[in-house]
Amino acid sequence: MRIERLSDPTAAEVRALWPPAPNVEADVHAIVDQVRAGGDTALRELAERFDPAGVAPDRLAVPAQEIEGALGWAEPEILDSMRAAIANVRMVAEAQIGHGAFVEVADGQFVDIAELPVKRVGAYVPAGRAPYPSTVIMCAVTARVAGVAEVAVCAPPSVADARVHPLILAACALCRVNEVYRVGGAQAVAAMAYGTESIKPVDVIVGPGSPYVQEAKRQVSGVVGIDSTAGPSELVVVASDDADAQLIALDLLAQAEHGPDSAVAIISPDPLLLDMVAEAVNRLGAERPSVTDALFAVVQARDAAAAVALADAIAPEHLELIGDEAEDLSDRVMSAGCLFIGEMGATAFGDYVAGSNHVLPTGGAARFASALSPLTFRRRMARVSLTDEAAARLAPRGAAIAQAEGFPVHGESMERRRL
Repeated sequence: MRIERLSDPTAAEVRALWPPAPNVEADVHAIVDQVRAGGDTALRELAERFDPAGVAPDRLAVPAQEIEGALGWAEPEILDSMRAAIANVRMVAEAQIGHGAFVEVADGQFVDIAELPVKRVGAYVPAGRAPYPSTVIMCAVTARVAGVAEVAVCAPPSVADARVHPLILAACALCRVNEVYRVGGAQAVAAMAYGTESIKPVDVIVGPGSPYVQEAKRQVSGVVGIDSTAGPSELVVVASDDADAQLIALDLLAQAEHGPDSAVAIISPDPLLLDMVAEAVNRLGAERPSVTDALFAVVQARDAAAAVALADAIAPEHLELIGDEAEDLSDRVMSAGCLFIGEMGATAFGDYVAGSNHVLPTGGAARFASALSPLTFRRRMARVSLTDEAAARLAPRGAAIAQAEGFPVHGESMERRRL
């Protein structure tokens, strides 16, 4: 572990502590093109190249009985925990669903704004050092609440037996996922975007993954919708002097479990608290083998308001405010993927069971992007109807604009409705 100390830095200086993601654009472009042209055959060739499991095309789809059978494999305690997470994510997602709008405009026409779900969604579920059933829950439950009819999951198979991990399958069974495919990497994203002989194309692709997965999502965006192109995980903690240094250290170390490129930082105006957090990170980290060689930023700010302002400028994936002075400034936060307020608000709750979604914008994208939600899977479509009187009133106005823009037939199309 390494700790970097900064005093009153800019957001750019804090972010510069962590290197940018590798540029894999050209490699991913070749993979996407190969899958688009070759379908299942390309998936087999890429599996032999990148995936030691080497799944044959006729085994891409996980049979329904294997998915349901995973419920018998999983420990009852884990199943109960996943059911609780599903219920909480569903409740929060349901609260976000809109109802469209029906407007009668003054000239007599009617505009009905219908909010409609996409038909088919693909979720990418990583399987790196461990399986991620929580990602199935975040993606599949939210899509179902949005009204999506078909949810397909792609997950890399294990090297040992070329199977998708049973915990991922159990989560798929609990969330009533329609299809599961044992394929990972950029080729999985390409298969979901363009379709192969075995995998039907989807309308929207969501979920976290490696730089290759995220670059593939970026390259197919426009062919399909995507949630975002996420980078390494991030946590910024803003704390005032009455905060618990041990809890803060545990939260920072927990985020570091995501990998050595995770961006983790503590910002506080109190130098004693910063020293205590740094000491606790070193001591507790040495006792926890799941924490990799991470970089921790320890940042001193002028005061609590400056600390919150710096965190807001960083726009991290996760932001915690701990301590009375920091918590009182929560209304000033405008840019965070998810905000956790108070000593009990550990980011880890949001990763699993709080009900908020853990698929979040990273890399400062929280300035303009949002967490995965039902809106990711819904679109708005205007349905317009005009009475005879409305057409007569609007036609000359519309025709005048059309003529000015050089589209006389547009004007004629409207004017003819006056006859």
